[in-house]
Amino acid sequence: MTRNHIEVWHERVLPSGPERIRFWTVLRGSLLPILVWTGVACFAYFVYTPLVAMALGGLFALSFIVGFALRRRARHSARCSVYGALGGVLDKSMAGF
Repeated sequence: MTRNHIEVWHERVLPSGPERIRFWTVLRGSLLPILVWTGVACFAYFVYTPLVAMALGGLFALSFIVGFALRRRARHSARCSVYGALGGVLDKSMAGF
């Protein structure tokens, strides 16, 4: 946690308990990784072959499925598993940048 997070918490800006978030919020917070994935896939499609772009999409789908399965195995709800798997894949994919 950063100092800013702690100050915000002490000022009671954050909710006191868990709140439901919408799918749009997850996507809006992950806009940069989505653009990077899309850009790399388009680059691979036009420079190499469509098979490379399909392999990249398959890698993304496989990572999403593994993340979803791990969250369901930990007894998370289906909604939480989808949001967490998508956020996790996008977060981990940007670790190299």
